[in-house]
Amino acid sequence: MLRLLSALLLVALALGSGQPSPPSSRVVNGEDAVPYSWPWQVSLQYEVSGAWYHTCGGTLISPDWVITAGHCISSSQTYRVVLGEYDRAVTEGPEQVIPINAGDIFVHPRWKSYCVPCGNDITLIKLSRSAQLTAEVQPAQLPPAGDILAHGTECYVTGWGTTSTGGSLLNKLQQAPLPVVDHAHCARLTWWGLLVRRSMVCAGRGDVSACNGDSGGPLNCPAADGSWQVHGVTSFASSRGCNTERKPTVFTRVSAFIDWIEETIASH
Repeated sequence: MLRLLSALLLVALALGSGQPSPPSSRVVNGEDAVPYSWPWQVSLQYEVSGAWYHTCGGTLISPDWVITAGHCISSSQTYRVVLGEYDRAVTEGPEQVIPINAGDIFVHPRWKSYCVPCGNDITLIKLSRSAQLTAEVQPAQLPPAGDILAHGTECYVTGWGTTSTGGSLLNKLQQAPLPVVDHAHCARLTWWGLLVRRSMVCAGRGDVSACNGDSGGPLNCPAADGSWQVHGVTSFASSRGCNTERKPTVFTRVSAFIDWIEETIASH
């Protein structure tokens, strides 16, 4: 069990660790997203010797706040977010680059960096200045507290993660459909077993998944009124590779943390 937990930790860190690493850019077996069709998508970047590198995704939830994963953050790094991003290789015009102050990063108090499957892999970031809302930059809608997705709900993961574990790199924002796998299925011993908690949501199938560089980004799911809600924060995948049978991508379930999100924002 300890060896398995260690392996999972390594994979989750590879999905976006907040440590210097090459930029990465695609979900596994995804496709180019329609430009700016996911206007809450964020690129979280860190600085090394004056250069900035994408490390994780994120979700704009208000003009002043972003959510991402706990494992995306390192206290030794300086961060910024880029909103309105589509093709990271070109400056297209809608981008908004906003620095992050170190004291404005709020990692969930029960997050344990040595135990990704223990849960609480979520962080709130307060922007140093408010985002300007445009057609290309809009906050996401979050689900009601406690909301649980039905098995088979088709959601979309978005991000700039790699095409496979250690795979090739692209620059355009990718999207891929991921069917939700309910807890009863995902917690089977031949699937994720005891490593998946009820504060998480599983989504994906063997040939489609999130991968390196997608961590912290949104799991976008349809609401009854036809709008989109962000139900997940990309957390971890299998130690055997991003696209592994019976090991769907695991996301922090946003609806389990609505109270914490509201309380943190209200107090800062």
